[in-house]
Amino acid sequence: MIKSMTGFGRAQQTKDNVSLTVEVKTLNSKFMDLTLRLPRPLNDKELEIRTWINDLLERGKVSLAIELEQTGKTEVQQTYNEELFKAYYRQLEKLAASVNETEAPLFQLALAAPEVVKNQGKEELPPQQWAWVGQCIQEALRQCDRFREEEGNVLSGKLRHYVATLRQALAEVETLDPQRIARVRTKIKGSVTEFFGSEGYDLNRLEQEIIYYIEKLDIHEERVRLRAHLDHFEKTLGEKQSNGKKLGFLSQEMGREINTIGSKANDADIQKHVVSMKEELEKIKEQLNNVL
Repeated sequence: MIKSMTGFGRAQQTKDNVSLTVEVKTLNSKFMDLTLRLPRPLNDKELEIRTWINDLLERGKVSLAIELEQTGKTEVQQTYNEELFKAYYRQLEKLAASVNETEAPLFQLALAAPEVVKNQGKEELPPQQWAWVGQCIQEALRQCDRFREEEGNVLSGKLRHYVATLRQALAEVETLDPQRIARVRTKIKGSVTEFFGSEGYDLNRLEQEIIYYIEKLDIHEERVRLRAHLDHFEKTLGEKQSNGKKLGFLSQEMGREINTIGSKANDADIQKHVVSMKEELEKIKEQLNNVL
């Protein structure tokens, strides 16, 4: 069973006066390309969240966004050093008076001075809140993974159709190949007879030369290998683990065999089916770009 690298997952929950929304979007990429958008209370959980994503989604261009809002009464996490603020303000007043400045924003300047504003402890979620927030994040990831499986089923159907078309074209080539060999043999004999005329020629030597050229033009091994690659490709599609890279390697091997058949056959009728196989193989490669 293959999976697509295109996916989407979304999970929402409200609990303990906290509203949470998690969205996951994935696209195709050769490697894991992860973008996280986390609220400040979850900054210290980034490594754990990255581990979940890598374990479940494996690779792709992944974007995860988390929105966290307090829905109930909240405590102010910020306090002010009043004595320090007053000292800054008085000093700024003196400076303003020394240059006859009456419109200076002294309040804002003093408030922005170092160490006037301070936080009460670290901004992080309590353990009981993180427990259900983590479950919500994992649910969004599981939804994205299920979406990938559904898209993978669609991709699998397309790939099997393309492989079936390749098999059909290969069967046509196998039907035409004996006729091609007979034509090659007749052509060589005719050319030799025409060239030597009444002078005659060594029949045994002629047979050896015919065998030599036919062996050079023989495509039996390529046909056998191409059929084996098609079998292996379909078997890999049915495996439990999605393996887009393996399918990509097999498609490259199929391309080599098809190209060799086309170059060695040197036959117009066979070449038509070779072109058809190349067209189907390009469709396979295009779809594999989005297989996990």
